[in-house]
Amino acid sequence: MRQHHRCSGTTRRELLTVLTAAGASALVPLCGSLAQPAPPARRLVDTHHHYYPREIIDAWQDYVSRNGEGRLQPNVANWAPAASLAEMDKSGVETSILSLASIPGVWFGLDAAGMRRMSRLCNEFAAKMVQDHPGRYGLFASLPMPDVDGSLAEIAYAFDTLKADGINLSTSFGDRWPGDPAYKPVFEELNRRKAVVFFHPYAPNCCGGLNSGVPPGLLEFPYDTGRAITSLLLSGSLARLRDMRWLFSHGGGVMPMLAGRVAFFAGARKDIAEIAPNGVLAELQRLYYDTANAAWPTSMAGLLKMVPASQVVFGTDFPYVPTALQADALEKNGLSAEMLGAIQHDNTTRLIPRLAA
Repeated sequence: MRQHHRCSGTTRRELLTVLTAAGASALVPLCGSLAQPAPPARRLVDTHHHYYPREIIDAWQDYVSRNGEGRLQPNVANWAPAASLAEMDKSGVETSILSLASIPGVWFGLDAAGMRRMSRLCNEFAAKMVQDHPGRYGLFASLPMPDVDGSLAEIAYAFDTLKADGINLSTSFGDRWPGDPAYKPVFEELNRRKAVVFFHPYAPNCCGGLNSGVPPGLLEFPYDTGRAITSLLLSGSLARLRDMRWLFSHGGGVMPMLAGRVAFFAGARKDIAEIAPNGVLAELQRLYYDTANAAWPTSMAGLLKMVPASQVVFGTDFPYVPTALQADALEKNGLSAEMLGAIQHDNTTRLIPRLAA
């Protein structure tokens, strides 16, 4: 297994990426001061709700401390299921889909065996939350990527034993993106299972420290979502894997702005009929996108010009972004009641029918 994400000289940048992933929480107060009682009509399904078992918090903190990078953000270090439920209750969230923030995912300098153990531990922890709180949670299970064999085994366990609702992947693994041929067996298995696959952004080895003074979470995360989508498009993965349901964070990152440009240049390729049989925009419009930290009017305007409202689902990025802040922002976009309800709730229950029961 090639562990690109463990390249020498990247430790500090990777850790800064980890810490700045939580940077949004430093820009806005968490929960208390912004969260208001939910309007009676608000029924939210949050597709982008992070969780942290104690073991991963301790391993993460130990890793950060050993590398001289201080302490974790309090909203992560003090995470507990009770805080998650309290946030949901006061913000009108009926159900949240649990996922790990992909930075650092299940890797803390671990080898393949260690990554497999951590992935299993996290998935079982989240599955117990689903079981202990009926109707309140779903699960996007983590995989020990880029370990392909370990990921195939965890896919089987996650779906067949834990009854996960989907899979949570990073937008990149070191300096490889999901359209890379090395990951073909994983995606073919997910396609065979007609899986929902949720992509959370990552700052890849190449780029996390390029822009001095600009935290990777501000720019590199949305850029990497664009890289991941383009990788899947140009590799023919979107055209080939027709049974998967693809869900991308943060309104698709930079894709709404770049969609026309990508379509123009890709249209000149000789294999365009194979990679995008109905056109590039049609491929982009088949994907799903969440509103996490993208519910702002300018972001939503671009997203809803690129895709129909039926492809947009509500997400928050809790605990990094307060739930009420995102719910309020979405409601200020001037959407029709039908469109708003579809994004808040209905589109996700169509994507994951179990949640409609």
